Amino acid sequence: MPQDESLTILMVEDDPGHARLIERNLRRANVTNNIVVVGDGYEAIDYFFGDHGYVNKARFPPLLILLDLNLPGLSGLQVLERLKADSRTQSIPVIILTTTEEPQEIQRCYALGCNVYVTKPVVYKEFADAVQKLGLFLSIIKVSNGG
Repeated sequence: MPQDESLTILMVEDDPGHARLIERNLRRANVTNNIVVVGDGYEAIDYFFGDHGYVNKARFPPLLILLDLNLPGLSGLQVLERLKADSRTQSIPVIILTTTEEPQEIQRCYALGCNVYVTKPVVYKEFADAVQKLGLFLSIIKVSNGG
């Protein structure tokens, strides 16, 4: 991933323990970008569209989104659908990072426009390893920062 700290990773994760684990293992993989964590789907939508005046929106242009599907209130699928339906956000890469392994859910996420689907392993060590590998993947991909 480009080492431009002004490009932010937005993590939409309702479990604070998972959020800490994901961030720690991305850092271990030398991902240095700013990581902003929001805890539910409504806050994620607010981050982009400012319906409720999310304060950090303008400061942190998103490079990509790590999106959990199992969120309180507005689901990750609903967030994905809203982001991909709006011309201002449809080109932002979305990586689904969730425990859901249902083939129909995976297919639906790709149909809605997600770029990568990663299943969170239940075992701590496997989860940490999976996120570190995701971080290594992020360190080598090239993502357009807009336009």
